[in-house]
Order: sequence, then C-alpha cells, then structure tokens
Amino acid sequence: MTSLCRNLVALLFFVLPPMHSHFFTNAASASPPITHSQIIRVPDMGSDGQDDYDLIEYDTTTAPTRVVNVPMIHQKNQLCEYDPCSENQVPCVTLSEQTGCLCPGMSGANVRPHSPRIQALVPVSEGSDRGKIQVQWCAPSSVVSEYRIVIEGRDSEVPKFGDASRRGLVRSLEVGTKVCVVAVNNAGSSDPSEFSCKRYELHESSDHTLMAWIIGGGVALLLLVVIAALICGKYKKFRKGKRDSTDGLTKVHVEHCDLDKCSSVVV
Repeated sequence: MTSLCRNLVALLFFVLPPMHSHFFTNAASASPPITHSQIIRVPDMGSDGQDDYDLIEYDTTTAPTRVVNVPMIHQKNQLCEYDPCSENQVPCVTLSEQTGCLCPGMSGANVRPHSPRIQALVPVSEGSDRGKIQVQWCAPSSVVSEYRIVIEGRDSEVPKFGDASRRGLVRSLEVGTKVCVVAVNNAGSSDPSEFSCKRYELHESSDHTLMAWIIGGGVALLLLVVIAALICGKYKKFRKGKRDSTDGLTKVHVEHCDLDKCSSVVV
C-alpha cells in the first residue's frame, strides 16, 4: 500500500507541472477570475513508521481588477482681467490664486526681469507739476520689485517707483534726451532696449495749436483781401483806359466828318 501511494505521488509530480502551466495559459487568455493551485503536504502516519504525504489542492480565486472610468470635467480657462499698463492693480498671480484664471507666462523672482515697455513722455501743463515730464510705461512679464527711470546725462538722478506704478514724474527735459525705464528684482535689473527707451520730443499744447490756427487764418484772410483789392484796382484801371480810348476814336471821326462836310455827326 505504501509503495502504491509513493508511485501515485511521483506520478502527480510529473503530471502536475504541465497541467499547472496549461491551466495558467488558459486563465491568462480568458478574462474571468484567475485560479492558482496551492499544494499543501500533510504527513500520513502509517503503521510502518514512514512519513507518507497526501496531496491536497486548494483553489484560491483572485477577482480581476475593476477599471472605473472617471469622466474628466473640462473647465474653460479664461485669462485674468489684468492690464499691464494700468496703475495700482492687483497682481496677476493673486488674481489667478483667487479666481483660477490664467496669467501670461511670467519669469520668477530669481530671474532678471524682462524690459518694460515705455509708452509716452508727456509734458505737464497744469497744476503744481507744471513743466515736468510724465513718463508712462507697461509692466513686463516678470516679477518686479521696483522701477527706475534712467535719464541720459543725469547719472546721479535715478527716480525710483513701486512695483504697482506705471507712471512717474521727472524734471523738464531737453528735446532729444533719451529716457529709459528699468525693472528691478532680487536677481538684478532689466537691460535697456528699443521699446524700453524713448527720446523726448516737444509736444505743443492744444492752446498753442488753436492760436496757431487763428493766426494762420487771419493771415490767409488778409492775403485774400489784398489780392481782391489788387484785382479790383486793375479792373477799374482797365475799364477807364478802354473808355478813354473809345472817346478818342469818337472825336477823330467827328473831326473827319467836319473836314469832308458830312451832314451826319457821330456821337
């Protein structure tokens, strides 16, 4: 009996591996649950004192992984209502954190800022700042801690303005003076460029323009009056000369008739 059991055990060891691989091949090709065979050896205490082992198989079933498709919610992103040329605005980064809007790509505080864009150099004609020049600019796509205005020929005079400023006043400038706006942060300052610098040009005020138009109109009217007077004088002189010429021809014709003793008189 013991020999028979041993032969069965040996036969199962030879037959079980092919069956086991075939079983796993079929299990892999099919989508239903995967089954693994687990062999546990249990000692059988026989009368001859030898340890016999019976094979007991347990099927452990593992449920397949369920894949759950979660629909993605697409939210339409909008740009933040931020104007880089307007003064005293809430920073775009703060707006993005509060509302979830999108800001244009900006370099960080550890990178030198890009150059700001200068808009205009406008002379002030009224108020206590009369005679000064207002410099206007737009912020770059960078983190800025302050702005500086660099004026050609005034190296010792560099006005500074806060990061929310977009305009600043400087003393009167001569025509042709170069003015640059520089952005500054912890990493350094921006480089001057074509769009961050501008030369001052004299702008005439509206009052001066109106006065020039009035003077020009008066001169043009005076010229028209003079030309009209000259034309009238020439015309009167021409008519007078023509009338004198006609009177002379009439007198000659009358005298000729008198010499020939004409009976008709030309008036």
